Amino acid sequence: MLDGTSPWRLHLLKNAALILTSIFFLPFSTFVLVSSYVLSIFVANDASRKRRHIRSSPTFEPQAILVTGVGMTKGLVLARLFYEAGHDVIGADFEPNGVPACGRYSKSLHRFYRLPKPTADDGSVPYINAVLRLVKREKVDLWVSCSGVASAVEDGQAKEVVERRSSCRAIQFDVATTSMLHEKDTFIQETQRLGLHVPETHHVTSRDAVHKVLHQTKRRSYIMKSVGVDDAVRGNMTLLPRRTVSQTYDHVSQLPISSKNPWVLQQFIKGKEYCTHSLIIEGHVKMFVACPSAELLMHYEALPPDSALSRAMLAFTTEFVERSGKEMNGHLSFDFLVDENVTEKGAELVLNPIECNPRAHTAVALFSGQASDVTKAYLSLLKSGTVNGNGHASDTADKQVVFPEEPGKYYWIGHDLITLILLPLLHLLMGRIRLVEWMQGWADFSNHVVFWKDGTFEIWDPLPWWCLYHIYWPRHFLASILQRRRWSRINVGTTKMFGC
Repeated sequence: MLDGTSPWRLHLLKNAALILTSIFFLPFSTFVLVSSYVLSIFVANDASRKRRHIRSSPTFEPQAILVTGVGMTKGLVLARLFYEAGHDVIGADFEPNGVPACGRYSKSLHRFYRLPKPTADDGSVPYINAVLRLVKREKVDLWVSCSGVASAVEDGQAKEVVERRSSCRAIQFDVATTSMLHEKDTFIQETQRLGLHVPETHHVTSRDAVHKVLHQTKRRSYIMKSVGVDDAVRGNMTLLPRRTVSQTYDHVSQLPISSKNPWVLQQFIKGKEYCTHSLIIEGHVKMFVACPSAELLMHYEALPPDSALSRAMLAFTTEFVERSGKEMNGHLSFDFLVDENVTEKGAELVLNPIECNPRAHTAVALFSGQASDVTKAYLSLLKSGTVNGNGHASDTADKQVVFPEEPGKYYWIGHDLITLILLPLLHLLMGRIRLVEWMQGWADFSNHVVFWKDGTFEIWDPLPWWCLYHIYWPRHFLASILQRRRWSRINVGTTKMFGC
């Protein structure tokens, strides 16, 4: 993997190769696109049929729902579910460098708006004003924020303005809650305050503070994480202390630690990683799913809702929300490391919350196919939870948690094509791997294509998938060449490019 120290010519070659790969597969993708449209003429799809049936009811009251972040899988999935449930969906997203978000081309959108991205120079005011104007112009009833990691706090600011100056309600935590959950150190402090278990974590603002902790607790290993968003060090999971004192000092000396750029030194836990996605409405968990995770998660499989791990993570989420004592409305996602302790009674699994994401998680894709239940959960925020998924009034609020029903397994074909086929082929030709390893990649890729589901593709709405691989990413790769911008990895589902 290339990093910030790699020669520019290698970064140039990488971007050029990916653009050429997109061009090479363009005929195949176009064939899939055209075939999907032809099939939709002769075969009625479930989404459109259900939508027509719902909207034909004389008592149906469609809601205007704004979904921001439709360029990402999570926003696109929710927009499609609301569309299937019969509602009018307005989409919006950032389009940096003028590159169109793939979600703007979705059939599920009644209209799409480009939003100005918050910047250091202009701040968040232009963005907040744009969201407010959009809400008023489209007479939006519900705003579902699917923000990325870099704009979560700004969405909290926009939520407060929108709900104060319009009748629209927002699926988004306020500024204070978002900021507290977003930062690694304040999330751990809040979790401790609520009396919930956390791994040993130290807030450090200097290299001396790091060495002091390492010197005092010699029997444990730690990893370091930047409190803020820093793509260049995001994937650095070096264990501390290193083998020798000099190696430890050398590693720590390279980290940009200061009072303005604090870090956390967190206990290393050798266990499996899991993540969750939940919808919180007025302090109640309305939707929940847990799945195995990774540092760069690109394959999604839901844990069974009745499994011990899923129930434990749901219990933690419920306890966290209830003990917070707030009427919380928003998306809440936790990252856990599961440690195994051996006791006299046998093996005991311990949940260690390590991070919180106060925003929608891509794992929401696991709810695909449940338009009625999902929409009902979101619309429960309107009129104090007395509107059901079809826009009809309900006498009582439904406190039942929605789980994925027979969820599929999700992947992104562009990611798998590169990581399982093309990159291993290059390594095979260079003699770094054996033929059997490359063939295993082919087997995994074939299994995903045949039995899994692409996170972006829908046969009744194929254009966003086509645009993602032949407009969005190629133009970003071209921009990287023209701006001499280095990057190490990309997340196809969140459309995030990790700089280095």
